[in-house]
Amino acid sequence: MRAGPADGHAGRMDQRRTVKVSKYLAKHLRHQPERIGLTLDEGGWVEIDTLIAAAAAHGFRFTREELDHVVAVNDKRRFAIEGSRIRASQGHSVDVDLGLPPATPPTYLFHGTVARNLSAIRAEGLRPMARHDVHLSADRETATRVGARRGRPVVLSVDAGTMHRAGHVFRVSANGVWLTAEVPPEYLRFPDQH
Repeated sequence: MRAGPADGHAGRMDQRRTVKVSKYLAKHLRHQPERIGLTLDEGGWVEIDTLIAAAAAHGFRFTREELDHVVAVNDKRRFAIEGSRIRASQGHSVDVDLGLPPATPPTYLFHGTVARNLSAIRAEGLRPMARHDVHLSADRETATRVGARRGRPVVLSVDAGTMHRAGHVFRVSANGVWLTAEVPPEYLRFPDQH
């Protein structure tokens, strides 16, 4: 039997339901809180009870147990719970200040993309596009998975150590994603470069 919104057995929550709730949370905690009448605070936080009530009022019901399950099993740790509040860990297109302190990055970070984006990246570097920051990974494997979401992945190396020494600011989110405002092309290494 599939766990549904009414029975509260998150341990039996099926994968499709988990993904559906996760996508709903991402949409409304990262991009469109106003669509369901939510107001995120300056750090991106919202009361969990307020979120659940707003979702239900807009036709999408889930329980606190389902929410806790989604947060616990998400391999990317997309969401953070602090007390009675929840927020997306990063990836916002709405204006929030995650309050992440500047951090010293490893020598190299990685960015997963697809071949069709390479000419623009060679010319302009990495830009945040609809997000607040460029997202970088600490390892090639994660960058490969990120790039694979849009097609055959291409992994770029970012000379983060040199960028940092040149004054670029890096932050790291609670789920280990490295964030920076931009990556100019001179700090990128493409797979065809030796």
